[in-house]
Amino acid sequence: MKIVVVANDDLKVELLQQGIKEPVTIEWFDDISKVGDQPADACIDLLYSADREKRIERLKQFPVNLVIVNEVAGTTANLPPSFVRINGWPTFLRRTVIEAATGNEKNKSRTAEIFNCFNKKTEWTTDVPGFITARIISMIINEAYFALDQQVSTKEEIDIAMKMGTHYPYGPFEWCNLIGIKNVYSLLEELTKSDLKYQPSDLLKHQIIN
Repeated sequence: MKIVVVANDDLKVELLQQGIKEPVTIEWFDDISKVGDQPADACIDLLYSADREKRIERLKQFPVNLVIVNEVAGTTANLPPSFVRINGWPTFLRRTVIEAATGNEKNKSRTAEIFNCFNKKTEWTTDVPGFITARIISMIINEAYFALDQQVSTKEEIDIAMKMGTHYPYGPFEWCNLIGIKNVYSLLEELTKSDLKYQPSDLLKHQIIN
């Protein structure tokens, strides 16, 4: 099996957290423009960008049967049938489970086979923005920003309280920095369209603007 992966160094380390099963050939690229036209069984684009239309057109040109994109805030509604979306936010790929969604049932077995090569199980979720964990963590981060804005406590104290109280690996501000505040904000904005409880805090929004 041959898999093409577009990733930076950090996401590569996360994807390889549980090792690789043999035999599988992986070609790594840090830029989608560097990917050639050699056939492969699948392409995983972990750097799937905000410029989605151009990105999709480029990915559609690859001679592969399956394209897996790190698309957390959107859905598969505007993706080609051969595309699967996953939660590939920084820190989430370290887990043994990959959250995924697709509009094409035929993609499921092939996707599971691909991630099995990385010793990861594929968990199929409803095709909604944020999947499950990214939605929950983004809301926790947002609530932490509300608390900070109301001077309930400091960033450091809130992070410590969260880790000690829930045994989460990171506090909300630590996690936000690792995920990327723009990623968190974009998801909250998308979720707000259907539920106002996800409305981003003014402080979080202010940090995005500045």
